[in-house]
Amino acid sequence: MRPTVSFLSTDLIIRIYSESVRVLSTLGVEINNQEVLALLADSGAQIDENQSRAMIPDHLVQRALDTAPAAFKLFDVLGRQTNDFSGSKIHFTPGSAALNILDHTTQEIRRPTTADYIAYVKVVSQLDNIASQSTAFIPADVHEKISDSYRLFLSLLYGEKPVVTGAFTIEAFKIMKDLQLAVRGSESALKEKPLTIFSCCPTSPLKWSDVTSQNLVDCARYSIPVEFISMPLSGFVAPVTLTGSIIQHAAETLSGLVISQLVNPGTPVLWGGSPAVFDVRYETTPMGAIETMMIDCANNEVGTYLGLPTQAYIALSDAKILDAQAGLETGIGATLAALSGINNISGPGMLDFESCQSLEKLVLDNEIAGMCLRMVEGITPRDDFPAVPLLQELLRDDHLLISDHTRKYLRTEHYFPGVVIDRANRPRWIEDGSHTLGQRAADEVERLLKEYSPSGISDSIQKDLRTLMSKEARKFGQGELPSLD
Repeated sequence: MRPTVSFLSTDLIIRIYSESVRVLSTLGVEINNQEVLALLADSGAQIDENQSRAMIPDHLVQRALDTAPAAFKLFDVLGRQTNDFSGSKIHFTPGSAALNILDHTTQEIRRPTTADYIAYVKVVSQLDNIASQSTAFIPADVHEKISDSYRLFLSLLYGEKPVVTGAFTIEAFKIMKDLQLAVRGSESALKEKPLTIFSCCPTSPLKWSDVTSQNLVDCARYSIPVEFISMPLSGFVAPVTLTGSIIQHAAETLSGLVISQLVNPGTPVLWGGSPAVFDVRYETTPMGAIETMMIDCANNEVGTYLGLPTQAYIALSDAKILDAQAGLETGIGATLAALSGINNISGPGMLDFESCQSLEKLVLDNEIAGMCLRMVEGITPRDDFPAVPLLQELLRDDHLLISDHTRKYLRTEHYFPGVVIDRANRPRWIEDGSHTLGQRAADEVERLLKEYSPSGISDSIQKDLRTLMSKEARKFGQGELPSLD
């Protein structure tokens, strides 16, 4: 039996959904994109031109729910399936779009470079419990106008896993789409085997900017999956109550769902978000707060009730270094997310309110993810009945270390973490150098960097990717890209 956790009753989910639909039909959502407003108007929404506001009727919401897929899959650069967003299947993805990196040699938070990003891709490519890459942080050594496409370019060049990404400008989408087409070869092949998920973010409260709504439209036109990242802050730009924030999240996410499905019915989506409570003492948005995690899990329950695959920014920490707080907040979040059945769990590696990535934390979080993946498999009888013969063997031999039953099921039943997690006794720990968690994680990062094997992507595709990226850089006055050696 798969273990589960839930925070909402079915009756409460229904009330939340009904109220969110009422919010959309009465208060509406501000949309600063004339093409999207016209699309909604042509479909029956009432438009307040003075406030660029669309009141979305409930029949449009229902139509969107009817056409949105209940599941979809992702495929790596070689065309192999890696992610199945259906049912309660869970997948872990690094947190995305950080401005900083925790330097694993100096332990200082600083702006990242191309070399940092390449190292990140090399590490992620070898983490068995992390299903996808993300465009995890923003290299500071390229022009800001190409920072979105450049991260995707490096991910596709050095890694094979699919990528969770996004664009901060309208113009960036074209080159990011072209990079994917260079890998897949055609629009039909990209539709058949999606390579990326784009994060599309409404602005709380109840607003879509020109950029984010256009990104949503562009993704839908090419059937590129999107995850809706609504970010209500409880007590600041959302009601202070958890239920109120969940209602607002649902309204904002449903508005995005309507837009995507009007553009292209059947566009794959994730019912996602990055909500937080607002800590009035420090004026911060703690992602490691238990209430934040509860909202994430409850949002997942609403999305699941509506028949959609889900995502959440969870399993991350507000700590500034790899310390006990980092492990505490990440471990609780990952466990709750796994038990809730959130399909795409975004967060591993993240520190400092989603602003910093850490490679050491990433290898630790890979082990947390492994434990969670084992946990949701639950407890299943495996030749345990009748128990008398096995216990007779135990009484006879005083152990079951080499019994047929042990050898058959040891690797299935027990998850064995890597060297980052210390399970040695104290004398052996001392003999091995008394290394702290931070030291073990740093050593593991160095080992993975040394053992990295280049991506299996073909030389011709690599050449096409480099040509596209170099051309894009020259458009913004950057004649040479940073060295990729």
